[in-house]
Amino acid sequence: MRHAKKRLQLNRFTSWHEATIKSLARNMILCQSIKTTLTRAKASRHMVERLITMAKENTLFARRQAQKVLGEHKLVNILFNEIGPRFSKRNSGFTRIISLGRRRGDDAEMVIFELTEIEKKETKKAKLAKEAKLKPSQPADEVSAENPVKGKVSGEKKQEVAPKENPAKDKKPQKKFIGGIRNIFRKKSDSL
Repeated sequence: MRHAKKRLQLNRFTSWHEATIKSLARNMILCQSIKTTLTRAKASRHMVERLITMAKENTLFARRQAQKVLGEHKLVNILFNEIGPRFSKRNSGFTRIISLGRRRGDDAEMVIFELTEIEKKETKKAKLAKEAKLKPSQPADEVSAENPVKGKVSGEKKQEVAPKENPAKDKKPQKKFIGGIRNIFRKKSDSL
């Protein structure tokens, strides 16, 4: 008899079920917020919270246990160096499930499954706009390095230099087929 053996099977046989949950846990550590179905989020919540609890301990044994689940040193380092310290003051409640409604094709309930404390990453456009605001514009009467007297006394307008055209546009893009093959056969680091 199967007393107290209830779990969300996700209509999969055992190895497929475990692989699905591990995949969701890996994506959760990498992206910190994923869009999935409600049953998958509930099924993988236990594993994600267990991994974060291990990351709070930050011992060698905990790192090896996390390596068994995640399978990549990069993900283990993200978990233990970034996510673990962020949740050091919390005892539980590391994840949350936010409802999005139902999916059109099969009417499955869709959710956003995310960490409660997400570190926002700035996009490149936002960084460029921020840098442009931070750079002060140079006043016209500022002393130039070449001719300090001319900038102060005469008050003439500075000549604007036309921006140079980008020579990279004229060149043909390099083929990256060999680089792609190189990445396939590259060895992963063995260090924890």
